[in-house]
Amino acid sequence: MPPTKLLDQVRTVLRVKHFSLSTEQSYVAWIRRFILFHGKRHPKYMGETEIRQYISHLAVDARISASTQTVALSALLFLYREVLKKDLPYVKNIERAKRGKRLPVVFTRSEVQAVLAHLNGTSHLVASLLYGSGLRLMEAVRLRVKDIDFERRELVIRQAKGDQDRVTMLPAASLMPLQEQLQKVRLLHQADLTLGLGAVALPFALARKYPAAAKLWGWQYVFPAMKRSRDPRSGSERRHHILPDQVQRAVKSAIVSAQLNRNGSCHSLRHSFATHLLEDGYDIRTVQELLGHKDVRTTMIYTHVLNKGGRGVTSPLHRDK
Repeated sequence: MPPTKLLDQVRTVLRVKHFSLSTEQSYVAWIRRFILFHGKRHPKYMGETEIRQYISHLAVDARISASTQTVALSALLFLYREVLKKDLPYVKNIERAKRGKRLPVVFTRSEVQAVLAHLNGTSHLVASLLYGSGLRLMEAVRLRVKDIDFERRELVIRQAKGDQDRVTMLPAASLMPLQEQLQKVRLLHQADLTLGLGAVALPFALARKYPAAAKLWGWQYVFPAMKRSRDPRSGSERRHHILPDQVQRAVKSAIVSAQLNRNGSCHSLRHSFATHLLEDGYDIRTVQELLGHKDVRTTMIYTHVLNKGGRGVTSPLHRDK
């Protein structure tokens, strides 16, 4: 039996450790580029020096951003520590791209309403949850039926960033639209079941533990794709959730149609959720929990964009005479 190729070994370890498909694709791509950069040498014959050379090249020659450089370095450290089992310390003395301090783009309340007014259908409902519940885009499109609690008006966000679960609010304005959405999804699911399909991807080993769970109503996506597709890992024909690109394009178009003079995105709606709650006087710790931030310092960035002018300071130009 031929030995397993290195990149296949990387994919296997990533899946055993429950990394997402997008992270798997990103890590494999960066490791492949690292190997090509060093003339296709096998990584086991390289080490800290070659990693430093490559990461410095990305910053100096390729001029990639600091965040992208960090992802590339994380991929290589994963390769050596988890796949090659080489005790590699964190690589130091690297020429790093400078990470600038950026404030989030936050819409005013009227701007949010203007953007939502130019959306319709699924994109409108998803965008409403981004602003009304503070969800990240992927959290919204991955939402399952069982994680909506209409009675308590809560959403349970599973396996969010950092593999953390949290509970956030379900806005009253979204109750009826969500119920109507689920009625459409149920009809779609029943049609799939009639064809002998109707299964969705389940997290971790649940599919092996509970083979019938994938077809249960509670596990279905709230925002399923209109067309079925082949699962890239298992090859099974399934109905995945909608692609985030669909909502991103719709929101970008809505921002242009609303004639807003700022380059916002889907994530700006989440930023606006946090900022407007702080403006309304809610405790920053409460906002932190709703957003799912591990560190309150991450949430504190919104205190710099509150609608109070320059940090709430009165200009000397307007002082009383």
